[in-house]
Amino acid sequence: MSRVALVPVLVLAVCTLPVATAAWWGAPLLLVPVLVAAWVLRVGLDIGPDGVTPRTLLSGRTVPWPEVAGIRVAEDQSLWLVRTAGTEVRLPVVRARDLPRLAAVSGGRIPDPAAAPPAQ
Repeated sequence: MSRVALVPVLVLAVCTLPVATAAWWGAPLLLVPVLVAAWVLRVGLDIGPDGVTPRTLLSGRTVPWPEVAGIRVAEDQSLWLVRTAGTEVRLPVVRARDLPRLAAVSGGRIPDPAAAPPAQ
């Protein structure tokens, strides 16, 4: 996820500051921008020689390349990593429009649908 997404988080923090300092019950509101900033900084997708690691706010588990069967595009354009065992893992912060970039970063392990030859 782009770090530019922290700009609205900063605006949110500035906007909650007056409410948080006005009364004792407003102090917990400052946790909202902190949690959103942690989400922006943590959630993402790492692709390396070992495999694909989708990271959520609390976890991140690497799927080795031999276990990757393919990519499924859902109706909402989200991407799901299909494993050879038949299970699926959601790929956060990437959409169908990111498939060419995902294919390039994977070193050809994930095929680029835009580069596929036309059917004959």
